[in-house]
Amino acid sequence: MRAIVQKQLGGPEVLELAETADPEPGPGQVRIAVAAAGVHVLDTALRRGDPPFPPPELPYVPGREVAGTVDAAGPDVDPSWIGRSVVAHLGAGGSGGYASLAVAAAESLHPLPDGLTPAAAVTMIGTGRTAQLLLDGAALTDDDVVLVTAAAGGLGTLLVQAARHAGARVVGLAGGPAKTERVAALGAQTVDYRAPGWQDRLRTVAEGATVAFDGVGGEVGRAVLTALRPGGRALVYGFSSGDEDWFTESRALRSDITFPPALDKRPTGAALRDLETRALAAAADGTLVPEVTTFPLAEAAAAHRALESRATVGKVVLVP
Repeated sequence: MRAIVQKQLGGPEVLELAETADPEPGPGQVRIAVAAAGVHVLDTALRRGDPPFPPPELPYVPGREVAGTVDAAGPDVDPSWIGRSVVAHLGAGGSGGYASLAVAAAESLHPLPDGLTPAAAVTMIGTGRTAQLLLDGAALTDDDVVLVTAAAGGLGTLLVQAARHAGARVVGLAGGPAKTERVAALGAQTVDYRAPGWQDRLRTVAEGATVAFDGVGGEVGRAVLTALRPGGRALVYGFSSGDEDWFTESRALRSDITFPPALDKRPTGAALRDLETRALAAAADGTLVPEVTTFPLAEAAAAHRALESRATVGKVVLVP
């Protein structure tokens, strides 16, 4: 099979296309002919070996989200799965998605919903389930004014759409005219945090803000939390700015707002599967429309470069 193999830690150039042995499914597993593989910002951190994430055991095939067709199954797996279109998350510590064939636990499979492309399904099985978790914690209403950082990203575009569906007024922060135009097309007011005076604009358009979704941290995250009115809710889920202390510091920054506990304890088992099921259903019925930027599998290094340079809109997905 064709796979992206990483043999050392480093920049995107360490991601190399190679021919490797086909994986065989073991007990409780199936093999999927991959039609789409999700790329996550976490993949770039693992590739570099950045703390606090443990480095992968090398050589390593990245990728934790795949969609495609089951072409083989372990001896104890229902053979009716063979030939079916599916989507699966390979697990928090999973790998092997950046390949033409990937092995997944049979219990992780979801049938690909009718009308949903593999790329869209891959977006929802990982990024979409995170969006559902955040939205459960936020409990949005039509009285809310919602701030979303990285609003043009895979997760940000879903949060903007969901907040608009709830009837909330939404302010999306993104970097550059192309991204802010896309966020505006989703129905949000926008702030370009690469433009001069962006913090003044944020203070103006964010008046009365009640909810903040932030995965950026640093200067942008602090500005967003400052803009929340007393009694607001902040859902902090990452630090793409590179500020590793952001999550802890954010709680001390504002004592007059609440931090819903959605991300304090990551769901597992049936709770996690429920998030995946609801995310896929929301995309299948058109409630949420995943934004996707695709790259050929062979150009995984270019996909990482684009993601790290903030040059993409929506979820980054590799296709054959």
